[in-house]
Amino acid sequence: MTLFETSHKLRLFMALLFVCLTAVAGVKTIFAAVDPSVTVAPGTFDGAATEPTVISSSPSNWATKAPTSKNSSENVVTGTVVTATFNEPMDAATLNSSSAENLSTFTVKETTGNDVAGTVAMNEAKTVATFTPSLSALKLNTRYTAAITTSARNAAGVAMAHPIAWSFTTNAVALTGQAPVALGDAGLFAILTKSGVTDVYPSTIAGDVGASPITGAAIHLECTEVTGTIYSVNAAGPLPCRVTDPTLLTTAVANMQTAYTNAAGRSNPNFTNLGAGQIGGLTLVPGLYKWTTSVLVSTDVTLSGGADAVWIFQIEGQLTQASATKMILAGGAVSKNIFWQTSGAVSIGTTAKAEGVILSKTMIAMKTGASSNGRLLAQTAVTREQNAVTQP
Repeated sequence: MTLFETSHKLRLFMALLFVCLTAVAGVKTIFAAVDPSVTVAPGTFDGAATEPTVISSSPSNWATKAPTSKNSSENVVTGTVVTATFNEPMDAATLNSSSAENLSTFTVKETTGNDVAGTVAMNEAKTVATFTPSLSALKLNTRYTAAITTSARNAAGVAMAHPIAWSFTTNAVALTGQAPVALGDAGLFAILTKSGVTDVYPSTIAGDVGASPITGAAIHLECTEVTGTIYSVNAAGPLPCRVTDPTLLTTAVANMQTAYTNAAGRSNPNFTNLGAGQIGGLTLVPGLYKWTTSVLVSTDVTLSGGADAVWIFQIEGQLTQASATKMILAGGAVSKNIFWQTSGAVSIGTTAKAEGVILSKTMIAMKTGASSNGRLLAQTAVTREQNAVTQP
């Protein structure tokens, strides 16, 4: 019995010693950049659940070639905004600023020490603070440091235990980053059209399908081809998977047209008439691309950028992707942030693979065996021939 008590007390002592050492180490740990995010301070052993901290940022810590300006979803160009995401809701009053000269909590500075004038605002959930510069663009090839002081408090009034800081460097040439195009209810669909869907069986669609204002009889799909719901404006359409919801479809189609207009209206393109419309074989960085001609993907094309990077392609003519070609995503790029806005028709060739959201003023035609990882949003019809469409 004595041996048990001694052993038990020894284990308890060692456990308490470990806790004390851990707590002390946590207090003395020097801030280290968490690549590729931000400088994150360690919480105390007892207070980790209540002390707020920054868990991610944009631009990320040590980011290079950050755009000097940002084009918002409302097509408003400003200097690149800097955001900090917290692990819990914050007290906006401790992060907001009433004027450009009152930014003691959330600051952005050049490494030379010059302050960047701007304003700070919180999102509705109070978890993301956004610093918007007053100028329309940051300086080229310049290193900036963003910092949040311990004056920032959470909704319960608990202050951050440690200040947070991270740095990024802007691109050497003027570059405007794009915000994603807001799709509204159109974003609920893998395929949305105003004039219906034709189909050569069998095809596969991972996502919802809808057509409006045309009758559901123009949706020529089998229920077995769709992993999702087929929405119709009336009691026509494939059964038993068809759902009648004219209200949703009217809103979704209106949102589709608004998204098309938004994408077409983005200003200050980074690239104009690149390759004279021939982009096969190119590697495309994030940004806004504009063509006054048609665009041809004659060979594989690569889109290289991070998970938050956005590509918007404004095409005044047609978009044609040659047979057996691929759109290749690299560097973490995701299809939901790729937008093809076309005034003319879209043709995806036999066995070709497309990526991204297609916003077409007219029709989208998929040839035999072609596939798309994205959305087909057409203001006329979508034609399919044994194709696969996967909603991102």
